[in-house]
Amino acid sequence: MATPTNPNAGRSGFALPSKHLPAVAVRDLPEPPVQTWKIIGPGVVGAGIGLASGEFILWPYIASQIGLVFLWGAAVGVLTQWFINMEIERYTLATGETALTGFSRMWRHWGLVFVVMTYFANLWPGWATSSAALFTYLFGGGDVNLIAIVMLLVIGAALTLAPVVYIVVERVIFLKVAAIVVFVVIAAVFAITAATWQSLPSAVTSFGQVPAEELGFALVLGAVVFAGAGGGQNLCQSNWIRDKGFGMGAHIPRLVSPVTGQEEAAPSTGFVFETDEENLSRWRRWWRFANWEQMLTVPVITVFTIAFMSMLAASTVFGRDDVPNGIGFLDIEAQVLGDTVGPWFGALFLVIGAFSLLAAAMGIVDYTSRLAADQLKTSYLRNSTISESKIYFALVWGLVLIGIVVLLAGLDQPLVLLVISACVGGGMMFIYSILLLVLNRRALPAPLKIRSYRIAALVWSILLFGVLSVITVIEQGQKLAGSWPRLRWPRCGSRSSRCSTRACSRCGR
Repeated sequence: MATPTNPNAGRSGFALPSKHLPAVAVRDLPEPPVQTWKIIGPGVVGAGIGLASGEFILWPYIASQIGLVFLWGAAVGVLTQWFINMEIERYTLATGETALTGFSRMWRHWGLVFVVMTYFANLWPGWATSSAALFTYLFGGGDVNLIAIVMLLVIGAALTLAPVVYIVVERVIFLKVAAIVVFVVIAAVFAITAATWQSLPSAVTSFGQVPAEELGFALVLGAVVFAGAGGGQNLCQSNWIRDKGFGMGAHIPRLVSPVTGQEEAAPSTGFVFETDEENLSRWRRWWRFANWEQMLTVPVITVFTIAFMSMLAASTVFGRDDVPNGIGFLDIEAQVLGDTVGPWFGALFLVIGAFSLLAAAMGIVDYTSRLAADQLKTSYLRNSTISESKIYFALVWGLVLIGIVVLLAGLDQPLVLLVISACVGGGMMFIYSILLLVLNRRALPAPLKIRSYRIAALVWSILLFGVLSVITVIEQGQKLAGSWPRLRWPRCGSRSSRCSTRACSRCGR
């Protein structure tokens, strides 16, 4: 039997499946504002939240270990994610629905699958612990877990009390991006050595060389995933542009605080527009603006920051014998910056790093809860009286409490937690690249659907994250298999079967 589609498809050209979710109504596509600079923001938010584990930890860590020879991987990862983000935004601009809702139209539980994967990636509060670790470096000591727990509580309170959640997230991220840009400009003048500038071309001449032997595929995958947003954060571009009023998202109310905000009645699904010349003219302007807003924020800000923070790490700690295999390299980097530029600069490095990671932690709690609230309301609680905003805030505090439990359980190694998150994110990106290709080819009318080189870009994304994810799983599986017998069942020296818990009758072990 054919999958039921939108009954308005004949007039609008849209073919949104309606087997699992209700059909959508028809409305006109809103006019883009004359002063489009006033609605710039979702790209900066996406870039700003992404300026965290990748820019301050993973890529500088790689530079501290092997120099700048893998920096080309960051450019590849960022450009690939730009194409992914634009396909996520395409669907939301056209329908006002999130990409996850679009996936759920094809199969009811796709949204839930990605929500669970996003939660699994973000249950480990690696960003909060990283920020807390930098604070301990700054003040010469402290309890990382306790500081991280306080940070999580502050994040929960800030998101709960903000009248419009998106606005507070946007303001924090704008401040973070401005601080990073100022710091990078100062570092470029005073801290990056001439030798590092001279080695920068190696990032181009080494193109295609993957340092898997030195770093391991798990870290390589994590770095490429976190060169930009990565994982579930890319999917949240739908939610952010909708709250900013992009395209058909202007018809959907924003998330507001249940304490200080005023909720509006909201449909659980979106709208489509008739593909007449007037609406298509508006669509072309929205699509052009959305592309430029993403291009001038995510790739430019991200590549700029990754490059300079990696160069800073290469200038200060690459080649030293005392560089630890973990986040501790940032402490050494701060000490070297303090010795070469001035104590104020080493302290500034730690302050900006700690604030950046804290802001990222806020953004991650926000987008994880947004994705889950949207899907729970749309696919499972559509007829319930509970609003999406209330679901969102319950999820925010749930994630905060889970993070606290994780920290109290002793899982407090930032680099390990971030690599776990990135590996899950890489698997997600492989799957949703496939779904975006199918959704934006089948559900949208001909003038709006994905075509030409953008199809090739999504195919490349599928291959890139698919291959890296499979290799990483195999690599980690082999490590686990190699360690498992030694951990649980020592083999008998006489080559008999695995020993029991009693002494072996052949070798006495």
